[in-house]
Amino acid sequence: MKLIALYSQPADPAAFDEWYFNQHVPLVHTISGLKSASITKFTRSLAGENFYLMAVMDFGDADTFKTAMRSPEMGAVGADAQAHAADIMTLMIGSDQ
Repeated sequence: MKLIALYSQPADPAAFDEWYFNQHVPLVHTISGLKSASITKFTRSLAGENFYLMAVMDFGDADTFKTAMRSPEMGAVGADAQAHAADIMTLMIGSDQ
């Protein structure tokens, strides 16, 4: 199971990057059960919405994902994201097919 975060273009990309890479990403890596995390910064859009960044957090299986989603560490990650990027963030849950 994966948690995917898509971020629209921030008003101040430099400030966003400062917060995201120096504060938020280290918090993400404290989540128990996180198998891997990858970040893609988009350079341009060819069609559709003009997203800025995508983060994919892989927890492997559904049980690990559910446990992680209820953890205090995930609560801290969620609170941090809400405080800094709630207006530009889209969250999705997915799995490989």
